[in-house]
Amino acid sequence: MAGQTDNKTEKLLAILKLQPVVPVLIVDDAKSAVGLARALVAGGLRAIEITMRTPAALDAVRAVADEVEGANVGAGTVLNARDFDAAVKAGSTFIVSPGSTPGVIDAAKASDIPTLPGAATASEVMTLREAGFGVMKFFPAEQAGGAAYLKALSSPLAGTLFCPTGGVSLKNAMDYLSLPNVVCVGGSWVAPKEMVSAGDWDGITKLAAEAAALRG
Repeated sequence: MAGQTDNKTEKLLAILKLQPVVPVLIVDDAKSAVGLARALVAGGLRAIEITMRTPAALDAVRAVADEVEGANVGAGTVLNARDFDAAVKAGSTFIVSPGSTPGVIDAAKASDIPTLPGAATASEVMTLREAGFGVMKFFPAEQAGGAAYLKALSSPLAGTLFCPTGGVSLKNAMDYLSLPNVVCVGGSWVAPKEMVSAGDWDGITKLAAEAAALRG
């Protein structure tokens, strides 16, 4: 089968199971990435997704991978094989995509780095399962039907695990984490833009600790 081997799936699950919430970060300044990542790790969130949405993203991944002890940094919003390869070279320990394309799946197959591909419909989940993926990002979670939709998938698509992302917050995180097919959630609320801009690392550590205490 194409896609993810059992070994890569185990590597991915080992990262995702470190915590109930994976911070999803948009980093505008690579210089702030190290302080931000250290604050998140101090709060108990060691798996960190830096999205490839800004020019600073690759430098941020590289800095966190090189300088932040205890962090498992991944690259998110990976849209093609070129970005996949660049993220891996920067030091990403996992790759996240909002959806899936043949190019991304081929890149995942050729790499030793595990991938969390995105799916929003039953057909997309089935397609990824046929490609060898058993763990997926459910995105955009709230807009695609929320926890009720994901619960409905748990029986016909048994054995598939999800990391819901998109519209997930402290208020609704447990709606997802209580589901049998959810391994963790992704969220940006643990690193508010204003706190990052102000360098309020203590405040972010408190938010991270609050998120880390959530349990499904």
